[in-house]
Amino acid sequence: MPTILDTASEGLILADPTDDSLSISEVLGRLNTTLLPHQAAFCEDQDHRILGLVSGFGAGKTYGLCAKAINVAAANIGFVSALFEPVAPMLRDILVRSMDDLLEQIGLPYDYRVSPLPEYVLKFKEGEHTILLRTMETWNRIRGQNLCAVGFDEVDTTNRRTAEQASRMALARLRSGNTQQFYVATTPEGFGWAWETFERNSAPDKRLIRARTADNPHLPDGFIDSLLANYPEKLIKAYLDGQFVNLNTGAVYDRFSRSTHVCEPPIELKDEPLRVGLDFNIQNMSAVIAVRTSGCLHVIDEISGAHDTDALAKEIKSRYPFNKVFIYPDASGGNRSTNASRTDIQILESYGFSNQSPKANPPVRDRVAAVQAALENGKGEIRLKMSACCDKTIESLELQCWTEKGDPDKDAGYDHMNDALGYLVWRELNPLHMNVGRGTGIRIY
Repeated sequence: MPTILDTASEGLILADPTDDSLSISEVLGRLNTTLLPHQAAFCEDQDHRILGLVSGFGAGKTYGLCAKAINVAAANIGFVSALFEPVAPMLRDILVRSMDDLLEQIGLPYDYRVSPLPEYVLKFKEGEHTILLRTMETWNRIRGQNLCAVGFDEVDTTNRRTAEQASRMALARLRSGNTQQFYVATTPEGFGWAWETFERNSAPDKRLIRARTADNPHLPDGFIDSLLANYPEKLIKAYLDGQFVNLNTGAVYDRFSRSTHVCEPPIELKDEPLRVGLDFNIQNMSAVIAVRTSGCLHVIDEISGAHDTDALAKEIKSRYPFNKVFIYPDASGGNRSTNASRTDIQILESYGFSNQSPKANPPVRDRVAAVQAALENGKGEIRLKMSACCDKTIESLELQCWTEKGDPDKDAGYDHMNDALGYLVWRELNPLHMNVGRGTGIRIY
């Protein structure tokens, strides 16, 4: 057992002072005998710069993460790495306890410093390795560090924006050691950071290892049966099978289907008037570009991530210099601007685009209902289709969900393209607005 010194003055918990240091080969030999196959695969991979272990409850993610940290330490004697939990209580209650148990199980001497910030020093015969312990909420605290590796535990449970910022900082600090690696172990929480990193943006330098709860033979009897009896199908897929599934209350646009709605337009587009739905956001302007085809609206192109209104307008002009362009922007663009002297809509009109926005935006639920009806109405008619090149629009239609409050989710980033599409559909396919001038509307007697 480690000897505890006066943490107020020293801040240090020292390992047993007897010199029982093990060689690297001895440590790895003892460590490997404790690992399940998916944990062993996770520990042994030093080739992929970004490595993930995604698994169900009880599959041994945190144990695998701690084992990976020891494996990394053995390969980088004399260097520094870091381990992260989303928040400080998880660092104390989960990671430190798991690491202490594993270090004592394999007999590797270590020092543990409590303050000012926690860290481990692992003591091999060949030398020492330091592991900093930090939280994703305070990701800025590793700024300036030169690290050989960074490990994240349960990254999908933290806010997506925080996970993105923390992971970018972690990757920027990988600049020392014999091997550099960013590794994560997490339960899949819907289409979150892990899905975005390993599935949507897969790359040759990334690898995802999957494991199921049933892959751990050491679980108590009845553990899996209890989960199967009490969890709905979606939670079983996520928390027992380690799959990425939609865990929210339901898809906003559940009538959308790739097999039904994704196809190429049946007409020549060279001289067709373009109808462009626009969503205004600071440094993240979005647009869907469509044409009318015999009562149907066909989305042929998209623009995302434009810096401001000018940049978006220039991009539309550069792609379609000779087409007549009708714009269907967020109506609030008439009152605000990314340019100090003109409103967003005035900027768009200065490029020769014809503004078709209403005087006020429709209620969000009405706009969603209009898109749903365009995807398929009560008569089974489909009046909205899109080309396969519109990746972000297709993905947004598939993945945007309702929140628990009953609103379309805006935290995951799937709202921008859908909002742009909604403004267009509301004006073009809503019977109250179809083929009607902007200032006139329809009189109903």
